[in-house]
Amino acid sequence: MSTTRQVILHPAEEGGYWVEVPSLPGCFSQGETKEEALENIKEAIALYIEDMLAAGEEMPPPEHYSFHEKNPER
Repeated sequence: MSTTRQVILHPAEEGGYWVEVPSLPGCFSQGETKEEALENIKEAIALYIEDMLAAGEEMPPPEHYSFHEKNPER
């Protein structure tokens, strides 16, 4: 089963990037590069959903794809 989640990429003050998934509260990841941060959030989403299903929790509905980058010139 494949779903699409909105992710928001933020530059980290100390360098690198952090990513959040608004539809999955508490689902965050980070990376030294944009690419690494986005790869890491894919794993974080998979683990988050795996834990939800194992706990018998209802999965939030999928979203339409949206990509937002804060301060894209960085």
